[in-house]
Amino acid sequence: MAAPPLRRLVLTHLLVALFGMGSWSSVNGVWVELPVVVKGLPEGWSLPAYLSVLVALGNLGLLAVTLWRRLVPSKGERGPIQVVQALNGVGTALLALLWHHVTPVAGQPHSVAFLTLTFVLALACCASNVTFLPFLSHLPPPFLRSFFLGQGLSALLPCVLALVQGVGHLECPPAATNSTPGPPHHFSERFSASTFFWVLTTLLVVSAASFQGLLLLLPTSPSSPSGGSGPNLRVGAPRTEEEEEEEEEEASPLQEPLGQAAGATPNPDSKKARLLSVRGICLLGLLTVTNALINGVLPAIQSFSCLPYGRLAYHLAVVLGSLANPLACFLAMGVLCRSLAGLSGLSLLGLFFGTYLIALAVLSPCPPLVGTSAGVVLVVLSWVLCLGVFSYVKVAASSLLHVGGRPALLAAGVAIQVGSLLGAVAMFPPTSVYQVFRSGQDCVDLCGL
Repeated sequence: MAAPPLRRLVLTHLLVALFGMGSWSSVNGVWVELPVVVKGLPEGWSLPAYLSVLVALGNLGLLAVTLWRRLVPSKGERGPIQVVQALNGVGTALLALLWHHVTPVAGQPHSVAFLTLTFVLALACCASNVTFLPFLSHLPPPFLRSFFLGQGLSALLPCVLALVQGVGHLECPPAATNSTPGPPHHFSERFSASTFFWVLTTLLVVSAASFQGLLLLLPTSPSSPSGGSGPNLRVGAPRTEEEEEEEEEEASPLQEPLGQAAGATPNPDSKKARLLSVRGICLLGLLTVTNALINGVLPAIQSFSCLPYGRLAYHLAVVLGSLANPLACFLAMGVLCRSLAGLSGLSLLGLFFGTYLIALAVLSPCPPLVGTSAGVVLVVLSWVLCLGVFSYVKVAASSLLHVGGRPALLAAGVAIQVGSLLGAVAMFPPTSVYQVFRSGQDCVDLCGL
């Protein structure tokens, strides 16, 4: 007996979300596990600078996908997606086995295995943006929000796992009169980095299995390279005319007000015209700018803006900021802003909070309200609102581009990845070369409070 339509719909949303969960889980997991792995690797706290470069070089994955499309234009996204998932799963499993191995290079010990495997994971994650998103053109627009919900979980779940592990838990010894406190006491983690990477591997296997389940669930093969009738693919029972009209209404925001005749049948030329319209270009621009900030600029300054207010503020900003992403996706499922002016206004609001956070990082280790509860509340709230607003803009802009089919979602994936690259490249000189930002020290008052 066939599954009821509602059950089939919910199952499809769940599979899409789990599919999206595997997009960036591996690299996000490496970042949150850094406080543990630096203890056993010779590079120490220079590793973040190495990782920033490796993630930027991971954009070579975009070139590999582009080459694939040129050499095998008749194939769809299924093959590249499975390659990306295999690289993520195998790379993370090897990381669990080999992350602590050290190899001499030019007479100096280096963590060659850790850096090499991280580069492989960066290649896979960067390629996911231009393979996963075009695949979703074969599904109706609401499933795109489920995908971004899962992508938000790819940041949240590694953070929660690291908190359960006890990453970065320390205690400052009491200071005697007229003396400075001793060195901080770091508590041992509840489980090792290898266990952390094995759990992460399990999540990636679940994501890959969800994609295979999604392929089995869909009534037609989504591997057709024709860019076109993604929103017309049916999931579940045949739809009524009212449901078709609702879907068309959701798809319509990308259309120019006077540029599309009512009731016209979509075709590749009209979709290309929509993508190249002023509205389409502006949406791609919003995606580029917002992702440059949330994936490049802001992660580079998070520790500088939060640590002066204490470890608690830092952990709250990381976890609640990661939680803001899936919550923004939930909001977009119910309330989708279709106005370009509205999305631009939200972007300015996010930029306001982002500017405040950058200012705190520049003023580190003695930003305003340091040592006060108000300072902790403001920095955590700013991180949550900034990431939440930008995540909503990202989901909404991608949803509006969905009407353009596979080419539009491919362009959205490229815009997301290019923005992330530009943000990371822009922040590398001030953070790693010129040392513009100064970090506080645990259990040491550098502000004379």
